[in-house]
Amino acid sequence: MTIEIRRLTGENLRKALDDLAALRISVFRAWPYLYDGTADYETRYLRRYAETEGAVIVGAFDGDSLVGAATGEPLASELEAFQAPLRARGFDPGNIFYLAESVLDPTYRGRGIGHRFFDEREAHARERGYGEAVFCAVIRPDEHPLKPEDYAPLDPFWRKRGYEKLEGVVVAFPWRDVGENGETEKPMQVWYRKL
Repeated sequence: MTIEIRRLTGENLRKALDDLAALRISVFRAWPYLYDGTADYETRYLRRYAETEGAVIVGAFDGDSLVGAATGEPLASELEAFQAPLRARGFDPGNIFYLAESVLDPTYRGRGIGHRFFDEREAHARERGYGEAVFCAVIRPDEHPLKPEDYAPLDPFWRKRGYEKLEGVVVAFPWRDVGENGETEKPMQVWYRKL
């Protein structure tokens, strides 16, 4: 099985949004995100990538099928709630590229695709003059009733990529968890590295 990794911008990015929406709904339903997504929400949420100069989707394709994707955009284009905690710590959002979601069909994991997602987004950011990158990871309590017994956090993978937690820098983002009636704010730990 050959997986092709492609950077998507412009019209190619727009064409991938529906498939990305389906992947997000499927993959993020699992721990630790527990996201109970809808197509309507995804359409509104993902539109920003088509409207943001410098945004990218890195797609993993098995033939014509999008089986994984990772997104990114300039942090200065993100919500103020994401920028403010970094600005408060002395960071310049204009120099930071935000690595947003990364989703991969579980069937395709363990093949180095996650590394390629980081490689391509970081290269895209450097080519546009960004010197730093951040991403956010949801914080869940260890005693959460839906946490799988065999869950292994991705912290070692992220550290191997050169990222470290920015201690005390936490942002919040709302979504509806599986089993919830409405959206609630979820704390998200910010991870950082120089490019």
